[in-house]
Amino acid sequence: MQRSTAAVKVVEGDLLDQHADVIVNAWNRNIVPWWLLLPQGVSGAIKRRAGYQPFRELARHGPIPLGGAVLTGAGRLPHQGIIHVAGISLWWVSSQRSIQQSVLSAMALVQQHGFGSVAFPIIGGGTGGTRADQALQWMLQSLESVDYAAAVTIVKYTARR
Repeated sequence: MQRSTAAVKVVEGDLLDQHADVIVNAWNRNIVPWWLLLPQGVSGAIKRRAGYQPFRELARHGPIPLGGAVLTGAGRLPHQGIIHVAGISLWWVSSQRSIQQSVLSAMALVQQHGFGSVAFPIIGGGTGGTRADQALQWMLQSLESVDYAAAVTIVKYTARR
């Protein structure tokens, strides 16, 4: 397989402010109903700004296999969709395998649906317990292993001032 020559852009900021066709939600494969979970991290920010519609849609898919991905609408966000990836286990732990497979699964949906751009948070680098710099490296390794045409941005979260 030919690898992409496109550079991955790593930026600091807020994932939800990125100009991208789709954004990635670092979800988990939790079987607890989404509405019982306390909003935190990327998912919490999405719930606050997008509303509950993407999560109701996500619930219809059932639990996501670890490393898997599901595409939903974007609710009130200006994106074409949200790709929810299960980069964190039922025990709120991420691993190299779960992070890298989540990136590959998300990119497969980006390609399948013909999105021109995607913005990722650092998967597993928050509540998943993996150091953010390590999670970022694993994500970059995954992106080097696949062919894609979309513009890819990875966002290191920085709070607004």
